[in-house]
Amino acid sequence: MTQFAFPWNPHVEKPQFAVATRAVILAVLLAVLAGVGCWITSTFLNDHPVGTLLLVVGPIATAGLALVVACIVKTWRSIGQLLFRFALLIFIGAILSTTIGVWLINMLFEWISVDLVASAANDVAVHTWFGAPLTLAEMQAAISWLPAWFIPALWPLQYPLVRDLTVLGALAGLFNIIPVYLIWWERKVAGRIQSRLGPMRVGGWHGWAQSFADGIKLVLKEDLIPDKADSKLYRIAPYFAIIPSLLAFVGLPFGMTYVFRELDVALVFVLAMLGIEVLAVILAGWASNNKWSVYGAMREAVQMVSYEIPMGMALLIPVVCVGSLSLQTIGDAQSGGWFSWLIFTNPFCFAAFICYYIASLASCKRAPFDLPEAESELVAGFVTEYSGFRWSLFFFAEYAAMFVVCALAVILFLGGWHSPLPASWAVHVTNLLGENVFARGINGILFDGPIWLFAKALFLLYVQIWLRWTLPRVRIDQVLYACIQVLLPLTMFLLFGVTLWTWAQTSDSAGWHLFADIVNWALGIGGFVFLLGFPAIAGYGFYHRRRMVGNLAVDAMPAS
Repeated sequence: MTQFAFPWNPHVEKPQFAVATRAVILAVLLAVLAGVGCWITSTFLNDHPVGTLLLVVGPIATAGLALVVACIVKTWRSIGQLLFRFALLIFIGAILSTTIGVWLINMLFEWISVDLVASAANDVAVHTWFGAPLTLAEMQAAISWLPAWFIPALWPLQYPLVRDLTVLGALAGLFNIIPVYLIWWERKVAGRIQSRLGPMRVGGWHGWAQSFADGIKLVLKEDLIPDKADSKLYRIAPYFAIIPSLLAFVGLPFGMTYVFRELDVALVFVLAMLGIEVLAVILAGWASNNKWSVYGAMREAVQMVSYEIPMGMALLIPVVCVGSLSLQTIGDAQSGGWFSWLIFTNPFCFAAFICYYIASLASCKRAPFDLPEAESELVAGFVTEYSGFRWSLFFFAEYAAMFVVCALAVILFLGGWHSPLPASWAVHVTNLLGENVFARGINGILFDGPIWLFAKALFLLYVQIWLRWTLPRVRIDQVLYACIQVLLPLTMFLLFGVTLWTWAQTSDSAGWHLFADIVNWALGIGGFVFLLGFPAIAGYGFYHRRRMVGNLAVDAMPAS
């Protein structure tokens, strides 16, 4: 009996030298092309920066990338062993190096667009392409210590458009990697809560590449549209979910200078972008022509529109305390350390944070408010008829919105990008190291930087995941009761109370200021004790893990 031969056998390893050899050949061809481009620019284009950038710098950079690919392919087995053994250290190093890299790129743009333009000999009578302030010769004269071939690569950085495109690319990358990481993390947390391991195989260390494998699977799946569905609305609905979530990152500051656009009404803009997602859900449910999808869309519309009111009122409380709708202004007002965070300044802000966090769970369709996707009642809710790539867009938007609402909570209540350490300590670091780049980097890591915002937001995301696999789903009437008769009156009372508190702080009464300081310290100490409870409970559970009902399979697989 003749065995059928598949054109591709996954068990037969392809020779890796073919890919590496092609990459090396491509690098050589690009190097030759760069040499020809150098002759063309020097002979015919008079060393014009745009020609040098396109014909010389571009091919050289691409050739270097091809050589890196060839090295990775040739040493893939060794790299795979390193990923397996040092995956956690590589992950932490990637976070730190990415943060430092973004900071250095930001400094480079600031230096070229501000400092270099101001210090260089700028002849305003000489016009360059698209209105650039400095010509290539003026830039070479100002930074003569750099090699001449490197100057054309810096010349485009003086354009604001180049800076915007670079930042948009970074935001798009961040927007894509956050859902991928959160999906993997939720699987791991859910597994531990349910006394199992979660993903363990794909990629080696704890199945870190499982989300990438699932993404490839979803992209390659067939895109099915029901026969009686409204095909146009069915196709466009996922983009009403994914695009507003991406636009919310545009106005979200990750630091005092780490923001795409400084908006005076950034809070209103971010909330408006998050509110558009309800349109995607309604369109998806209606266009699917499925009663379960329509039920899920109706539940989502009622839930999101209802909870946006108490959520918005809770966010007005820090706005009243600071007096601005700018997220950068609100975040910068909490730079004094742990006791300067708005959540500890008065009891109204403390209660408002709890109300906002509960409302944000309902806004993101997270348990116990996951009625729009109730599998036990509605099959899959408004995404019942979706599959493949369009289905993944909805969940990418959901996880991205989870990060945005947690980042908003961090900026408005939990100190933003500031660490809990006192700000006066940063002065001692500057006095010890001096005013230099190294001191700025140390202060950015210890006291004031995006890494603190991400750490706080990830903690709140972990709580969201924890609640999903702990609390049961509530009924739709209970969801609306909690919104209309509990959260809404409570946030109205808190808004009125914080108004009176802010008005009282303008008085010169020594007794009132002493009372406000006592409340501040009490809330701060209470919050610190509450925070210490998390590692204490986790440590107790880890120590007694073999006594718990349903022992974890800690010895079932290596690195578990």
